[in-house]
Amino acid sequence: MYPPRAGSYFSVAYVRRKVKSLGTMNTPRYTLSLVASFACAVPLAAADKPSLDPRLEPLRPLLEKTWKGAFKSSTPEKPVVDVMRWERALNGKAVRILHSVNNGAYGGESLVTWDEAKQSVVYHYFTTAGFMTSGTMTFKDGKMSTHEVVKGKTDEVTEVRGESELRADGTFLVKTEHLKSGEWSAGREVVYKEDPAARVVFR
Repeated sequence: MYPPRAGSYFSVAYVRRKVKSLGTMNTPRYTLSLVASFACAVPLAAADKPSLDPRLEPLRPLLEKTWKGAFKSSTPEKPVVDVMRWERALNGKAVRILHSVNNGAYGGESLVTWDEAKQSVVYHYFTTAGFMTSGTMTFKDGKMSTHEVVKGKTDEVTEVRGESELRADGTFLVKTEHLKSGEWSAGREVVYKEDPAARVVFR
């Protein structure tokens, strides 16, 4: 997704020039010098992480990964499977989340940013069903809590709140509740696993 970082590029270029300059002088001293130069360059490149707004750092473990999970209500006869992709966006000032259910039967896109006026992490979610939501996101004790207001036709659902957690076994648990006709009821519950082969699909 990102262009090569200057540090890592020049480290590799330096090694290539070093090899060329050695020519046929394949002595242990020159070989050791080359190995040492490359060994120093690799850790520096690995430590050079793409920038991210400090307020969005709790989301970093989810980024540049594709996650796949079945709804708790899913059955073999009527599967409901969600695939979502989390990405760093806008030079690290935002996080972008794309997702699709059942290969594009439904899907959406969210953009998560820091709102200076509200002093809060906020997000806007747009869907293929024509409605959208605006919400806030907070982080505490390794968990992420969300609350959003729904705008548009959504079967009378006006608000959604949820809690998510990246668990020790590497799975990502998401639970939500919906406010409908003045009452909160269970929404979706999905346990996602990282799946590099999965793809977000829009029709």
